[in-house]
Amino acid sequence: MTIDVLTLFPEMFAPLKTSVIGRALDAGVFDLRLTDIRAYSKDKHLKCDDYPYGGGAGMIMTPQPIYDAIAAVDPQHEARRIYLSPKGETLTAKKAQALAQNERLLFLCGHYEGVDQRVLDLCIDEELSIGDYVLTGGELAAMVTIDSLLRFVPHVLGSEDSARDESFSADLLEYPQYTRPRVFMGLSVPDVLVDGHHGNVDKWRASEARRITKQNRPDLLKEENDT
Repeated sequence: MTIDVLTLFPEMFAPLKTSVIGRALDAGVFDLRLTDIRAYSKDKHLKCDDYPYGGGAGMIMTPQPIYDAIAAVDPQHEARRIYLSPKGETLTAKKAQALAQNERLLFLCGHYEGVDQRVLDLCIDEELSIGDYVLTGGELAAMVTIDSLLRFVPHVLGSEDSARDESFSADLLEYPQYTRPRVFMGLSVPDVLVDGHHGNVDKWRASEARRITKQNRPDLLKEENDT
């Protein structure tokens, strides 16, 4: 998989070069290419923003540098092009899994008060949001999206079962996890997890996942909400 990111602040993406994602990047499981939009500005001061027509607070990213940057990195429109925006479809585990099926992805990170609509109309395939709130730029949203979708790419995680068993994999939150020591600060690991009966472990985990989901995210229990 090849992932292109267009941003005014490529240095913000250092976290993707660490830990599990960083190891997958070093191993060549995917390719991450960061493009500085400012390098494509035709303004003598490399300016990439201007005042909005019609007035209003803040500045808007101008279309020319973005258009030329996209044309340079994806001239044949081989990538699925995504603009990170609060107006977009909300990112979910299922959406991340769907994005992971693409061979190429391109993420456009807006900044300031947004991006000139014309470049979105000309170049972007979809808008994507990571939640009902506003960030100062799309960089953090892009990193969240990339991290979440890469978990569904083979050989990124140490175990292929990890993505299958985690929260939201079956519209349920994940069950509690424990490790050594068996007793810590007076709290013990549940007996069912150490008795060696895998069937009982599976039943306990399913029950706990449903209990936690009902407590914290009852909206995910669709079949119960519909009855």
